Amino acid sequence: MRNRSWIAAAVATAGVVLGAALYAHELESGHADVDVAAPKVSKVPEAPKVSKVSKVPEASAPGRCVGTRPVGGLPTHDDNSPMYRLAGHIDALAVGAYAAVYTGQSVDDRTQTLDVWRIPSARFDADVCGTALKGVTVRLHDTDVSRKSLDKLSDRIGDDMKRWDGTFRMREVGVNERGFVRVGVDDPDKAEPIIKKAYGAKNARYIEVEYVGQASALSALVAPAG
Repeated sequence: MRNRSWIAAAVATAGVVLGAALYAHELESGHADVDVAAPKVSKVPEAPKVSKVSKVPEASAPGRCVGTRPVGGLPTHDDNSPMYRLAGHIDALAVGAYAAVYTGQSVDDRTQTLDVWRIPSARFDADVCGTALKGVTVRLHDTDVSRKSLDKLSDRIGDDMKRWDGTFRMREVGVNERGFVRVGVDDPDKAEPIIKKAYGAKNARYIEVEYVGQASALSALVAPAG
């Protein structure tokens, strides 16, 4: 499965920030030296509350629709595949009318399935399923946070890339399309409580801390056809 997210990675030893563009990729970014004592952070707008949802698709029952429109029903963009045409269309919706509800998407080449995570919205679902091309299956998953809010949180954490050097080393930061910010560190047990406390309880539920052995320099890639 290919994750359509913004991706950026930071090599902590050089203090380098590598940026990546919007279009089907994970974003991981940022570096800054900040005193770990008495951390003070600015507030990030919180997403509206939605009951009985989960950031992981396995815990929610996705809606499902099967495309019926002809393959030529959407612009080509960079790919002739019906699935990637639809994915490109959803990317456009994500930065336009539905920026407040869109969370992320991923594509499965093998099954021609497009998974979309969003804050429940009948209008968004109707637009996505109404433009789905023949041969593509769309599965819709509930979240309670928008990509816009996750990007802001990811940027804040990325700005603190070197903040806790000497306590633990933060190596990667990026948004996962399922509805959380992934933080890669060298010592998760030590880092997780510190990071989640620094950004507040409301944001902590959207932060996943995991072990990363070495920072990687990744560039944004467009998934090929098929």
